Amino acid sequence: MSEKESETAKLGSEEISREFKTLVSSDDLHALNHMQHTILGRLQDSNAVLTHFNDFSQNCFGEICGDMARNTRILKSVKSDLDYIFQKLRSMKSKIKTTYPDAFPEDSMSEVIDTRPDLEMPK
Repeated sequence: MSEKESETAKLGSEEISREFKTLVSSDDLHALNHMQHTILGRLQDSNAVLTHFNDFSQNCFGEICGDMARNTRILKSVKSDLDYIFQKLRSMKSKIKTTYPDAFPEDSMSEVIDTRPDLEMPK
């Protein structure tokens, strides 16, 4: 590009920028700039609060993680024990029914559907 063409392009750019400046008032630009700074400040405050909350949550989780693991093991053990107990009860009831057919009323021996929730399967 020659020097004359670059000078013409520069003058054209300046003219276009002057025209754009007349499209929006400076008060509106200042208000928009102020609003953007206000939003930026609020976002920075929110970010600081969330960072603090995440740090706090991480510390709390670290403190209770061992308790949760221990309680989970206990609950699984209790579930296993209860399943075993119910299995034994069903077996005993079946043997008693076989030995003493009149021991239980007819409606008590009807097939009972196990409606307990399966805690190992997600809902």
